[in-house]
Amino acid sequence: MLSGIKLSASALALVGALFAAPTMAQSAAHHDHAAHASHDAKPQVPAQRWATDAPLRAGMRNLREATETLNHYQMGHLDDVQRDNAVEKIDAAIKDMIANCKLKPEADAALHGLLAKFIAGAGAARAGTFSKAELAPMQEALALYPRMFDDHDWSEAAH
Repeated sequence: MLSGIKLSASALALVGALFAAPTMAQSAAHHDHAAHASHDAKPQVPAQRWATDAPLRAGMRNLREATETLNHYQMGHLDDVQRDNAVEKIDAAIKDMIANCKLKPEADAALHGLLAKFIAGAGAARAGTFSKAELAPMQEALALYPRMFDDHDWSEAAH
């Protein structure tokens, strides 16, 4: 029971970091904190894709790998240890992107909309309630990423 409380606190801390860290990482002149308070449920594809940086590209690849692992877990092909490893990979990727990505405010807000899907999926997996209902938004976020962000090396075949 105590570990459940600890994990819930970690999940809350991660969500808090998702919305707070970019404010600290970018100057107040270039970042509107209020923009993070209300992310659209469905991120919008921009007319022109936003630029990426190395931390974003690496983080999204890690999220894709972890999502694929959770897909196999959801189908019953993997055990709880492998599920937990995927959740840790999601947590680490998100923390790294928050700490190191340097994006324009609009791109940053759009990224947060995508990352929220992975946070929700990781939370469900951590709670032992992961299903197709949590997997689908994560897969949708992965499909949206190359439409929203200019990542020349991203390939759908690279699963």
